[in-house]
Amino acid sequence: MPNQKKIHIYGPVPSRRLGFSLGVDILPFKTCSMNCIYCQLGAGSKTTVRRKEYIPADDVLDQIKNALARGPKIEAITFSGSGEPTLHSGIGKIIRQIKKMTKIPIVVLTNSSGLTGKKGREDLLGADIVVPSLDAVTPEVFSRINRPHPRLTVEKIVDGLIKFRQEFAGQLWLEVMLVKGVNDGLGHLKKLKETIGRIKPDRVQLNTVVRPPAERYARPLGHRELEKIKTFLGRDIEIIADFKPKEKRASPENIRSAILATVRRRPVTARDISLSLGKPLEEVSKHLSRLLKEKKVKAAIHKGSTYFKPAPSSA
Repeated sequence: MPNQKKIHIYGPVPSRRLGFSLGVDILPFKTCSMNCIYCQLGAGSKTTVRRKEYIPADDVLDQIKNALARGPKIEAITFSGSGEPTLHSGIGKIIRQIKKMTKIPIVVLTNSSGLTGKKGREDLLGADIVVPSLDAVTPEVFSRINRPHPRLTVEKIVDGLIKFRQEFAGQLWLEVMLVKGVNDGLGHLKKLKETIGRIKPDRVQLNTVVRPPAERYARPLGHRELEKIKTFLGRDIEIIADFKPKEKRASPENIRSAILATVRRRPVTARDISLSLGKPLEEVSKHLSRLLKEKKVKAAIHKGSTYFKPAPSSA
């Protein structure tokens, strides 16, 4: 039997910020410049800052073109998935080619490491929205929460963000992932506030640990704690709210394949899958039960919710 091409897109999946988003995954699993303690992909392997064409850009573009042609309506095309998307040396080309296909906004979720170099910043200038993360503004906290590649420093990250803000004409939404007892102390928050003032993002989005993290000690903040931090940080700050779908979406033909493609990218609940695929929750649950029995997926309980991940043998 001939080998099937690997799928590099997934969804559309419900995003708390972007609506229904077509995910674009241009890296092998867990290819990243950091090994964050809260990462929903699990504990990482060796970090890297090497940029190369990990996956053929033309393969990715063909799959995006097909997705746009068959529907359903997509509200954003988002680079995310298996690692740090700016490590792909062809991301600039891919963004430019997507722009020729559609007017749907292009979003890049990044840990900010790619913005430390001029070429990495130039590659993202064609995007509509860039969502870089900044979890730490001191070397000690940066090392503890993000566990970066040795070549990365917090000073380089902040400098890259400041330069990119000056060069980028689109929307810059700075995300701060807060982990209880790690980066939520008053001293660190004061320095974070000052740094945000230097970067001048269009929005600042506070997040906390929602999905099962790489390390069990990475604990979330409560809503009241997030509200206090929001008040302290001041201007243009928002807490990322739970996603509420605007409308029911069309269903893909092969729900089983769609479920497996979704869980490979991030832990998801049955409700997440139901919203993403436009299938009744009962039907999704039946498929998940079969996939559990076949050991294609596994279930994990986190904060009272059941999340589904790929089983080790199928990852």
